[in-house]
Amino acid sequence: MHRPAVARTLPLLTVVAALVSTGAAPPAATGTPAPPVKVPVAAGYGGAVASVDADASAAGIAVLRSGGNAVDAAVATAAALGVTEPYSAGIGGGGYLVFYDARSHRVHTVDGRETAPATATETLFQENGAPIPFAEGQTSGLGVGVPGTPATWRTALDAWGSRSLGSLLKPAEKLARDGFTVDTTFRAQTEANQDRFKDFPDTAKLFLPGGALPVVGSTFKNPDLAATYAELARKGTGALYRGPLAEDIVRAVRTPPVDPAATRKVRPGDLTTGDLRAYATKRQEPTRVGYRGLDVYSMAPSSSGGTTVGEALNILERTDVSKLSEAQYLHRFIEASRISFADRGRWVGDPAAVDVPTRELLSQRFADSRACLIKPDRTLTSPLAPGDPRHPVPCATTGQAAPTTYEGENTTHLTVADRWGNVVSYTLTIESTGGSAITVPGRGFLLNNELTDFSFAPAAPGVPDPNLPGPGKRPRSSMSPTIVLDDGRPVLAVGSPGGATIITTVLQTLTGHLDRGLPLVDAIAAPRASQRNQTTTELEPGLWNSPLRAELEALGQAFRQNPEIGAATGVQRLPDGRWLAAAETSRRGGGSAMVVHPRGNP
Repeated sequence: MHRPAVARTLPLLTVVAALVSTGAAPPAATGTPAPPVKVPVAAGYGGAVASVDADASAAGIAVLRSGGNAVDAAVATAAALGVTEPYSAGIGGGGYLVFYDARSHRVHTVDGRETAPATATETLFQENGAPIPFAEGQTSGLGVGVPGTPATWRTALDAWGSRSLGSLLKPAEKLARDGFTVDTTFRAQTEANQDRFKDFPDTAKLFLPGGALPVVGSTFKNPDLAATYAELARKGTGALYRGPLAEDIVRAVRTPPVDPAATRKVRPGDLTTGDLRAYATKRQEPTRVGYRGLDVYSMAPSSSGGTTVGEALNILERTDVSKLSEAQYLHRFIEASRISFADRGRWVGDPAAVDVPTRELLSQRFADSRACLIKPDRTLTSPLAPGDPRHPVPCATTGQAAPTTYEGENTTHLTVADRWGNVVSYTLTIESTGGSAITVPGRGFLLNNELTDFSFAPAAPGVPDPNLPGPGKRPRSSMSPTIVLDDGRPVLAVGSPGGATIITTVLQTLTGHLDRGLPLVDAIAAPRASQRNQTTTELEPGLWNSPLRAELEALGQAFRQNPEIGAATGVQRLPDGRWLAAAETSRRGGGSAMVVHPRGNP
């Protein structure tokens, strides 16, 4: 009954794309190329890239223009983001990549999540039986996991790429060596980390030269990172997991390079060269749910993104969301999010270490047993107790409720499509903005604080917590890189940064586009709500200042304000065969959408 809603949005998207496609990547020219233009939406042929940064999107477009495929372009874009978005991503972190193969019409995934040291136990972040302060886990060697990003690139290129890693790192190497233009977002993120960065001489030298914040409009260069990329290009990504670079990483974790004058308590970690040598990505089956006749694919655990977005979609599946008022739509969206987060907290962790009922969490039977908790005239109370996906009972909850634990809100996401119809949705991170704040001396990149995504202690006393630390374990993630197919063909791909808000951002973008008829760029730009089984739902100002808030409060909803939630990007296949790329219009300074050929023949 909902398929017409999808169809009617596509002509509108085509019109929108045609109006703005002139802002796409400029064609190649002789001499010095013009700087890339940052626009939030573009449509055309030959492939598309959407990211938060124009230099990074341009790197991916250059690969597509020269005949590379979507995986090649995704690696080049990600490497460039490691230069221009060093506080959100880089080779010191990890992530998840979802790939649609146009030849086989199949979706594949790579789990490149960071792992804990072999010595890690459930009490990794405890002292004298109590959890340490989050800040002491964040800014420390203790919170650093084995990076997975370089291994993710290697896995994806070996399986589906067509270009060498060395050639794909060249644009990022040049960008690091020659520099990029500092914008207000980069300066603001540096300023937010200034107190942490100044305590690490190598970090301060790189990001606070002379003790000062970078000036907007100035050129920021990172010659150490350029040299590191050049080393990886020559030796391969294995150079990060064994040899001098691996030894430098381990030394920085075990003996954090802190300014002797700093008063900050910086705990050492227990990472070893053996932990780095033992690291491996995982190629695994994606999650899949049917929604409005479409197939929605995403990441299976260790990420909770695919199971939680998928369960929420299944909960909404039985309701014609397109016919609801805006207030009732948001009410349903909030309640579906609340329920799916309750189940996420109880059941989802690293499946290599705990038993995760992925198939049952994604069953329509379980979703129906949970959906009947939602009432149009009243609000559920959080923390809500979970259901039992293996033995679903209609309208019942089982066990004790547990609150959702804290998760850092920074990351970055990119989406790519190529002329053959391959699609990549890729989310990568170093966890908090600025990660651990530890720059590997002489190497030019920050290390992650990804292990702080573990629960420091059980979320509630006596309640099983699948996300406690363990040896070699991957911390639970909320990253939700998503690809939607219609009869085996791509319809759209989307993803976002934002910690646990990633899940609600992707869910709201999908429902906004598929159910509410918003063009993709408008679904991305729409003001967001994020409910994560907490007593209050976060609202961006556009909803906080809207009459909708009062309507929802009358139903019992309670809110707190969040100035900015997520920073999504997406690509979409239009009915005429063109690709549409879409990014943020204003969040994080706006995103960058580009296509290979804005006009002309396919």
